[in-house]
Amino acid sequence: MSRGDGLVASFSRRAALKTGGAALLASTAQWTLMDKLAWLPARDVLAAGTPSDIQHELGAFIAPAFSRNGVQVQFGPVFTAFITARLTRTPTTTDQAIFRNALATIEQFYPWSPSGIFTLVSYSVDYFNRLGGFGAGTRPNRFVPRLRSNTSRFVLERSVASPTDVVRRADGSIFNNRAMRRFIVPLTLENNEVLITMRSDSTNIINDVFGWLQGDNTLNGRFVASPSNRSIFSFTSARLMFQQIGLTRQVAAANNLPFTGRIQPDSPMWMGFADQQTDSSGPAAITTFLGNNSARLTTATAGSYFDNGSIQHLSHVLQDLEQFYDNVGTISGEPETFEERVQYMFRSNPLPSHGNTDQFTDGGGPSFLNNVFQGTGDAAVSASGKNEENIPRIGHESALQRSSRAADGTPIHDRMDGAGFNSMDVPAGRGFGSGNNLPKLQFSVFVPTADFFRVMRINQASLDLEAQFHVAEADSGLERFITATRRQNFLSPPRRHRAFPLVEVT
Repeated sequence: MSRGDGLVASFSRRAALKTGGAALLASTAQWTLMDKLAWLPARDVLAAGTPSDIQHELGAFIAPAFSRNGVQVQFGPVFTAFITARLTRTPTTTDQAIFRNALATIEQFYPWSPSGIFTLVSYSVDYFNRLGGFGAGTRPNRFVPRLRSNTSRFVLERSVASPTDVVRRADGSIFNNRAMRRFIVPLTLENNEVLITMRSDSTNIINDVFGWLQGDNTLNGRFVASPSNRSIFSFTSARLMFQQIGLTRQVAAANNLPFTGRIQPDSPMWMGFADQQTDSSGPAAITTFLGNNSARLTTATAGSYFDNGSIQHLSHVLQDLEQFYDNVGTISGEPETFEERVQYMFRSNPLPSHGNTDQFTDGGGPSFLNNVFQGTGDAAVSASGKNEENIPRIGHESALQRSSRAADGTPIHDRMDGAGFNSMDVPAGRGFGSGNNLPKLQFSVFVPTADFFRVMRINQASLDLEAQFHVAEADSGLERFITATRRQNFLSPPRRHRAFPLVEVT
């Protein structure tokens, strides 16, 4: 079973299946709850095809986009497990062959589809350091692309703290520049070596595959020998993400969360607004090192080792929904109406929606809203007070759009984020439900370079606009409601090299 801190210990997969898949959650009860509340989506049957060399390009294998309240959206698999690991030794070419065969075996027993499983693999700086690092003459140095804007820097760099993250200084003191933030948990910059991302409409399939990788010799109900080198992985955490229309409200109700009645009943996200708009992520190609006609940010060339690779950033984020949905102002000093919350999330010029007469019940307004791109200067215009209320404000989405799009307006990122509910990193006395659980944002995104994400996160905070236009913290995006407790960057290689990349290069 798994421990409350999110670390995975040894377990019996058969026993875990009987109790609802305890391998992947800090609470067996919560896993069982997800199974009960989620439903199997009625997806269109798509023609079988060859998976893309871009690992996260799944559009051809999931149901086409559809319109919800006039907003075009597309949902990936209901469940995603982010499984992190360190290696017990440096992999050999034999290990590479065994892992490559293991990934192929999974796809023999489960289709590459939401009804089966998508298995993606990414690697960190720590992994490449095992192969000599990025020093002159090393294998990674020769093959890993660099920034086109600065060829002395590689596409993969260690994650850094963002301007509004809670950090522990060298002297042990804690730095937090959000006075209204209530979850004070210092950020951990993780040092995992491998990230395995498993996506499926079924938690049982994810758990079945994870159990097989750990050595139970059973796959889809049949005896299949587990990888002989499985001891090379030392799994460090397994985080479950879910996204489905209305599922967050149901999880809240099942756990008697105090803000349940404030969550929009149709929302797939904890904060009440859908995050699956088709125009809010770019095509997979633009996020690769090779790029496309809209943007090319690296030195990668077609046919090079990592051409169709991307950077995958992984964060674990606590969400203060008590403050976000505060309808009487007991926490922030004023009620958080729908009109306020939609501005924190999107923008103020104009408001995407004014919501309902009742600004609180069932979220106070719609969940599905268009995320319109109004140019890179939109956040500054609103911060200056040129908006409907003539109050300096910064919206989360408009702040991100200061640097998140190409010159032609195409997003240069592909988000893969959703809700979580577990006890990982929850401060004492702050959790809800059994096991001290708390709503989470399980955040992952694919971008062309680690530096691109770093800059985008700086713009999300927009401390420069806060200072320039004297924007009050209470009117500045989502930063006071969220606390990132873990961050790490990984390189997601092309599918053809997803099994221990560069090991075969001499």
